[in-house]
Amino acid sequence: MTATAKKAASSKTASDYTAHHLQVLEGLEAVRKRPGMYIGSTDGRGLMHCLWEVIDNSVDEALAGVCDRIEVMLLPDGSVEVRDNGRGIPVDIEPRSGLTGVELVYTKLHAGGKFGGGSYTASGGLHGVGASVVNALSSRLDVEVDRGGKTYAMSFRRGEPGNFSDIAGAQGAKDPEHAFTPFEAGSELAVVGKVARGRTGTRVRYWADRQIFLAEAGFDYEGLVARARQTSFLIPGLTLVVRDERRLPGTAGEHGVHEEVFNHDGGISEFTEFLAPDPALTDVWRLQGSGTFTETVPVLDAQGHMTPTEVERECGVDVAVRWGTGYDAKVVSFVNIIATPKGGTHLAGFDQALLKVFRKQLELNGRRLKVGTDKVDKDDILAGLTAVVTVRLAEPQFEGQTKEVLGTAAVRAIVAKVVETELTARLTSTKRGDKAQPVLLLDKIVSEMKSRISARLHKETQRRKTALESSSLPAKLVDCRSNDVERSELFIVEGDSALGTAKLARSSDFQALLPIRGKILNVQKASVTDMLKNVECAAIIQVVGAGSGRTFDLDAVRYGKVVIMTDADVDGAHIRTLLLTLFFRYMRPLVDAGRVYAAMPPLHRLEVINAGSKKNDYVYTYTEAEMRRTRASLEKRGKNIKMPPQRYKGLGEMDADQLADTTMDPRHRTLRKVTLADAEAAERIFDLLMGNDVAPRKDFIIDSAAEMDRDRIDA
Repeated sequence: MTATAKKAASSKTASDYTAHHLQVLEGLEAVRKRPGMYIGSTDGRGLMHCLWEVIDNSVDEALAGVCDRIEVMLLPDGSVEVRDNGRGIPVDIEPRSGLTGVELVYTKLHAGGKFGGGSYTASGGLHGVGASVVNALSSRLDVEVDRGGKTYAMSFRRGEPGNFSDIAGAQGAKDPEHAFTPFEAGSELAVVGKVARGRTGTRVRYWADRQIFLAEAGFDYEGLVARARQTSFLIPGLTLVVRDERRLPGTAGEHGVHEEVFNHDGGISEFTEFLAPDPALTDVWRLQGSGTFTETVPVLDAQGHMTPTEVERECGVDVAVRWGTGYDAKVVSFVNIIATPKGGTHLAGFDQALLKVFRKQLELNGRRLKVGTDKVDKDDILAGLTAVVTVRLAEPQFEGQTKEVLGTAAVRAIVAKVVETELTARLTSTKRGDKAQPVLLLDKIVSEMKSRISARLHKETQRRKTALESSSLPAKLVDCRSNDVERSELFIVEGDSALGTAKLARSSDFQALLPIRGKILNVQKASVTDMLKNVECAAIIQVVGAGSGRTFDLDAVRYGKVVIMTDADVDGAHIRTLLLTLFFRYMRPLVDAGRVYAAMPPLHRLEVINAGSKKNDYVYTYTEAEMRRTRASLEKRGKNIKMPPQRYKGLGEMDADQLADTTMDPRHRTLRKVTLADAEAAERIFDLLMGNDVAPRKDFIIDSAAEMDRDRIDA
């Protein structure tokens, strides 16, 4: 293309792109267009996030002290209903919008009673989008409110208010597929019944929109129960009822309605005992206090304008700590009973205070404890600690709608001060019954510190010794040439036969190979010493190059990806499980970082015979069902297929070109990333399937035998 032609093409492209190409998404349309921005995803996690939003609105009423019972029902038609006996959503007209409170809450983003209007001093909902987002992503939503002796009702279809043609008074007649008539001239909040004058509350029932959510997305009953139990601990006196009426096979409610009721008056002290995995070294210590801070926030004035206003906030701190005889730490944190799994400023303040208090106490008791000049570390203090850290404040700042990290900066100093004051008082108490436990605790922390220092010195000595004696990696490692960690990949392959093919199939520039012989040690049952003695386990840890266990250093890992490449059969799956057990127990940060993958070699190869001298085409499939579908599709198109299809029993049966194209070449391969979305659940499964206790595993195998398809045993 000449310079003139290029210039003309560039000019044409620029002139074609004008302001009318830009789009503005209005209101709930933005939610339906980009649901992931509001609920994270459209799979089961997003479905549950919508349910949390509805439940949290009821929980906010409980936090305000005006609600003591919440019911959550999973109904047979796929809908969910949440009931509470709170104050009920306001039904009067909001003057600026001219809408009733119910319609305002469910149709307008960033609308609600949590923006400094005095309705809530502390709440889990903060952005005013929860109810309206759920409404926008529901094929139908019905809300009923009891207030002032009357029951008010309104229905919505994908966020739009109107009426469904339901059969009046028929039980279970509601359906999102019924004819819907949207309101035109004005919306109507209908009065559908009478209630006792003092009775108030809200009932919300909704059907998740299957145009938005994946077909396989379903409600996680176990997750719902765990959340309900957790909330009942955090709000003493609140009763939460979870009822499953779906009768799904394989669930607790398979044979009838299943209901669980949660009510805990002990609060976070009882919660801490529930979470603790080990025998107690100390009692549960409750550390409580509060502090104030000022922040400048935009506030709506009488004219509807946002005016920057300096507001004084109060932050209440309630922490429960308990040390046990074990070594694992369990610290959970909450803001207005909303879990913050990734921490934030409140957890940073807690950690800061712990370190400061114990360093000071060890300094004061240095002679008795024989501390010397060594400094206690955070991990020494956390060993055996179970803690619940909660703060309550109005309008906390979170990082995103999912509320996983608290960002309000002033909270850190307040939490640190409260924990420092209260914990110091506990550790220095002169009461007869309070003296023994602090002594035991300080002895444990010093023991942890000395063990850590001793292990570090031993490790440094061993490193020096290894460096002097041998600097070579295992001889069977086929390393790559690249030193770029981000680009490099380590393939752990099953057996020498697969290694031979993989050597020819790999890109030696950035792909390294480590063969393992047979099935490695089951490290879930074995001790650390036995694991390190095992040749295959030791070779993997040495090649990864970042240590193991608590000393694992993610920054020292030699490869950007670790790919487990085993045969596509039962033995290969078993070997993959054993390898994942090793990574889970001793190199977990590598899994957390999303750097462990499983290769997906094909199961079959279909050879399509072409006419004349043209080379035959090859089609690879990864499951028996996919092979049948592909074969039927090719035959329907008149293609001639060589029979029988080739079935790969192992990686060694493939040619190098086939292995490269299907499993190793980044341009064509498919890798499965190993993730830990729920580390606790994963740990329970690993312990069930790979642990020492045989009886639960036997029961699991017997109970699951009926679900096993014999045709899949070698697939």
